[in-house]
Amino acid sequence: MKTLGKNLLLMLVIFLSISAVFSLFFQPFTEIKQLSLTQLVGDINEGKVKKITVSGEELEITYQDDSKAISRKESEAPLSDSLVNYGAEREKLNKINVEIKESGGGWVWLGPVLFSILPVLLFGLFFWMIFRQAKTGAMQTFDFTKAKARLFGATGHPQEKISFKDVAGQKEAKEELKEIVDFLKNPKKYLKMGARIPRGVLLLGPAGVGKTLLARAVAGEANVPFFSISGSEFVEMFVGVGAGRVRDLFATAKKAGRSIIFIDELDAVGRARGAGIGGGHDEREQTLNQILVEMDGFERDDSRVVLAATNRPDILDRALLRPGRFDRKVVLDIPDINDREKILKIHCRKKPLALDVDLRETAERTPGFTGADLANVVNEAAILAARRNKNQVFQKEFLESIEKVLLGPERKSHILSKKEKKIAAFHEAGHALISSSLLEAEPVRKISIIARGFAAGYTLKMPREERRIKTKSEFLAEITTLLGGYCAEKLTFGQITTGAADDLKKASDLARKLVKEYGMSKLGPISFGKKEELVFLGREISEQRNYSEKVAALIDEEVARFIKNAQVQAQRILVRKKKLLGEIAEVLIDKEIIEREEFERLIGKKKTKKVKVSKPRIKRGKKEKSLKVKVKSL
Repeated sequence: MKTLGKNLLLMLVIFLSISAVFSLFFQPFTEIKQLSLTQLVGDINEGKVKKITVSGEELEITYQDDSKAISRKESEAPLSDSLVNYGAEREKLNKINVEIKESGGGWVWLGPVLFSILPVLLFGLFFWMIFRQAKTGAMQTFDFTKAKARLFGATGHPQEKISFKDVAGQKEAKEELKEIVDFLKNPKKYLKMGARIPRGVLLLGPAGVGKTLLARAVAGEANVPFFSISGSEFVEMFVGVGAGRVRDLFATAKKAGRSIIFIDELDAVGRARGAGIGGGHDEREQTLNQILVEMDGFERDDSRVVLAATNRPDILDRALLRPGRFDRKVVLDIPDINDREKILKIHCRKKPLALDVDLRETAERTPGFTGADLANVVNEAAILAARRNKNQVFQKEFLESIEKVLLGPERKSHILSKKEKKIAAFHEAGHALISSSLLEAEPVRKISIIARGFAAGYTLKMPREERRIKTKSEFLAEITTLLGGYCAEKLTFGQITTGAADDLKKASDLARKLVKEYGMSKLGPISFGKKEELVFLGREISEQRNYSEKVAALIDEEVARFIKNAQVQAQRILVRKKKLLGEIAEVLIDKEIIEREEFERLIGKKKTKKVKVSKPRIKRGKKEKSLKVKVKSL
């Protein structure tokens, strides 16, 4: 911005200077009149002329009143003879001061020069300054086809180098990538055996698991240049720019010798072709075609390796995934509890931790968190400690940061009325009591009625162990727990509030998945419905019904049956433990937060017995009607 301001100021000064020069040299011409020789002779005879200055054929006449005019004499004739021939009296002529100047000097020739040359110079200077600004600017206007890859690795800064020691967990993925490192370090060993170095490695996994970090670790271990670029950086609004940048990137990597090209978010340019709108030219497809061509052009002993990362492998073009291009697919999964503890230790390296910090407990409380989530937890804990003017980060900050990452910051300004506080307390107590009463449900970690994010209250649960699959009974227990707040409100106050809306949505979605996706209903092991998505959007936009209206009615009946069974189960538990529900709610109203230890003491006093998720048969008619009457009377 400073350079642009200086250039604009310089242009303004140039314009003002040119204007001053033109006004200086050409202003007089607007005030001097042109005379013929006859008019000049008449003025001479009348004694009005004081002086005549001769410059070649040009005459400058000065009158007695010092006004001026110009005229022209006859060529190749003395001035006196020309004037006499036109009738000038010699006596009058002799009284006039005649001054002769050499022609061709002064400002006479300067005017045409300024008019012809200065505009050309001015426009040339203007375009040169624009060109210079564009070349040195951040956008590099005239370097559209230059790849904007960032260089790390062998020629990068030492603090930017990352090794496998900096990546916790992902043991299997690191083992796969160690072979790539060995290929880059000792290519001759594999070439002697007739093996070909893999041309491309595709890193697959959800967002935040460390795909980019692992790719940089490969470059750090192999000690080779690492060219990193995002898929979206290839494509611009101008046709051919993306393909040109691909060519430039691969050519630059080839000059570097053994190197790694890393394309992050490959799905930005690698989506399946043929999905353009309107039949026009698709710049993204041309970029993808150029990537395919470049990867096909690798020779057997080529030492370049292409790494790419994506969390949407389902929308990639098949030509990218065939052998010869991305030969290997490395899957990165969400870390388990042991890996989470290791990741936390890495992110806590340069942070002053208090003696009470237990990273194992923090790892236990963060199931499903990715590496990026855990880094965010540690950072938020450090921010909280600094905000409280502490010299160390304590366990309290870690636990609060987990809830902040999950639900958002506390909304202390959102003060509930006494009635709302009581409703929220019974609602959350209902969730917790149902969860603690079912064998298949997850144990309660914390109950709170302090607003966080969009939630007026929340109940945190923690799984007993890491699980990759879930059973039908566990899903049913989850649905029953979700309806615990709804049933607690209805049992205690005789009516429900809008606070159960999100629970009902989650329970309905889960029940529908049991029927349509997981095959856990009476309809059998059949998957219903086909997801439709537009590849150029990369998102599911609708569901195509591949079943009849009769089957749709059966699906709705099964979903309603799951929800109704869960509601009956929750109501039975709460009716049987209504007194305990009230005690938990009263403590929650008083303290606003109940931790696991205190909650277990509360339910331990009554010696509650956990039950399995039952499957009551609900028939239409009298039984369902009598159940409603019974609940209303309570």
